[in-house]
Amino acid sequence: MPTKLGIIGGGVMGEALIARLLSRGIYAADEIAVGEPTAARRQFLLETYGITATDQNSVALAGAATVLVAVKPQIFAQVVPDLTVCAEAQPLLLSIMAGVPVATLEAAAPGCPVVRAMPNTPATVGAGMTAISPGQYATPAHIQQAHDIFAAVGSVVTVPENLLDAVTGLSGSGPGYVALVVEALTDGGVAAGLPRATAQQLAIQTVLGTATLLQSTEMHPAVLKDRVTSPGGTTIAGIACLESAGVRSAFIEAVKAACQRSKDLGAV
Repeated sequence: MPTKLGIIGGGVMGEALIARLLSRGIYAADEIAVGEPTAARRQFLLETYGITATDQNSVALAGAATVLVAVKPQIFAQVVPDLTVCAEAQPLLLSIMAGVPVATLEAAAPGCPVVRAMPNTPATVGAGMTAISPGQYATPAHIQQAHDIFAAVGSVVTVPENLLDAVTGLSGSGPGYVALVVEALTDGGVAAGLPRATAQQLAIQTVLGTATLLQSTEMHPAVLKDRVTSPGGTTIAGIACLESAGVRSAFIEAVKAACQRSKDLGAV
């Protein structure tokens, strides 16, 4: 693995990667530098992880063999001038900005190998899902390097870039949908008479356990649904209620809406 990682943006996702890369020994603290405009945040990153934290992106990127752009897509234009060092040094350029296409990144750092990525917030506990998509200058070695970096925070898949907006709509935004489900299940438990703390514990473990079961058995969700749905039983009564409320269609439309928003952000 190359010896220095320069990061633009020390927010939640940037910190998640820093923490996991350090804990897994992929990078040492003196091999990571982050450019972060907020003084309190810089101090926190310095004290917590012992990395270099500066308010000058150009300083963070100097000498970096790998550069990670971890800012919101709305402010990408503000950091483009800082990427001129990339055009000179030709590091591997990674981006986790929703909607910003590879072509835009390659234009900002001409000639650099680019890999665009879409992780999600469970990365903060090492249970993330990241999709990566390489640009025209990225070699198999660059793709493997990107895979290894994002594997530090969870699972990784490689997809064509034209599917990254769909990834954003599904797994990128998905934790928000699942959190809404947990909250709704909890409220349902409270409405049925359970104490809120107990209802929330039941809801969280039910979602976690179901996901673990589906993952470990590779069972189709419809098969699991059928297995727990007895004739005239409680589950089919609940499912009928969900279907009458259009919950299935609502989730489909949510993914499509988030996908479209990702495309809109890339067009800004």
